[in-house]
Amino acid sequence: MLHIAPELATSYAIELPELLSSRECRQARQQAWLARHQSTLLVLTLVVPGAVKDSPMTRQVFNLGWQALQHRFQQLAWHSLQQQTWALSTGCEGYLALQADAYAVKKATIELEQQQPVGRLWDIDVLTPQGQILSRSDLGLPERQCLLCDQPAKICARQRLHSTEQLLNEMQRRLNVALAI
Repeated sequence: MLHIAPELATSYAIELPELLSSRECRQARQQAWLARHQSTLLVLTLVVPGAVKDSPMTRQVFNLGWQALQHRFQQLAWHSLQQQTWALSTGCEGYLALQADAYAVKKATIELEQQQPVGRLWDIDVLTPQGQILSRSDLGLPERQCLLCDQPAKICARQRLHSTEQLLNEMQRRLNVALAI
């Protein structure tokens, strides 16, 4: 089981160009994995407010997500063709190429997100072998809610209704709950 060491986090604020470059690299990596495996692709990243994307806290949240995914897919007897994680200053990333139906994988990941105290902090993308990213709406589910209120998360983020400090405090609270279980 892969583990990303929390004590080795970079813990520095990243700038927008670095974040945008990271997204471009992630998209290129996804396309390479899809071409190589021609299977369902799962990509785990985190929802992290603020400029520090790699911290001991975010690495702990990521590790909990990676372990939960591994455990669930073993339960479902889904075969992994390849898996890899990266600890980046722009946040941890985990990739799993799976021999399983993409819709079934998306359903299983949403169930995990809902069952785990830190599940709301995981950003789990599931791509079909053709590269289509499945959304919650593809399964007839509503958008994600904000960490702190009942609004859709996109609205709160766009309007900056909550401070970064409030959101990070809620992340830490959820991590503490998860670690206490």
